[in-house]
Amino acid sequence: MAFEYAIALTGGIATGKSTVASLMLLNGIRVIDADTIAHKLLEQHHEWVAQTFGDAYVSRDGVDRDALGKLIFSNPEQKAVLEQFLHPKIRAEIEKQSSAQDRFRFPYLIDIPLFFEKKGYDIEESVVVYAPKEIQLERFMKRNGFSKEESLQRMASQMDIDEKRDRATYVIDNSGNLKHLQQECEDFVATIKAKYGS
Repeated sequence: MAFEYAIALTGGIATGKSTVASLMLLNGIRVIDADTIAHKLLEQHHEWVAQTFGDAYVSRDGVDRDALGKLIFSNPEQKAVLEQFLHPKIRAEIEKQSSAQDRFRFPYLIDIPLFFEKKGYDIEESVVVYAPKEIQLERFMKRNGFSKEESLQRMASQMDIDEKRDRATYVIDNSGNLKHLQQECEDFVATIKAKYGS
């Protein structure tokens, strides 16, 4: 049975999930990354992307994720088409990897950006990487070079970060610097190890 020892790792756009996932790996906590799985599947099905959305969204290197992202975030119907195609495939791969991790009988993280929004995973515990909305917006604009309007549109496609924080089993605060975040991650790992006797 999948997800027995899984903890969902989630957060909002530009709250620092990827950094936290890397720090968790350094601290000996295994991570299954839904985004990596999604990117891999998208590349495997680049012909479907071209047929469904047009040749403009595929280059010689594969799927043009930036162009596709702009399309689906501004067009809910196209977003739904992509999700209906990809999500069952993503879930099947996550379940496969999860069953393999459960054999170790120790918690591991599954990085699921839309864990609360989609409610598609039977995982009891969650950890949210939290940063206040104004920091989230600032980081996203700086990282992606998007306008404030486009950044707010992307953020609005997800559940409010404060609501995610309130629903979480654990919270990792990423409102400070990297040293602060490293400490937050170490504290989380210590809590997990104490709870599961490792």
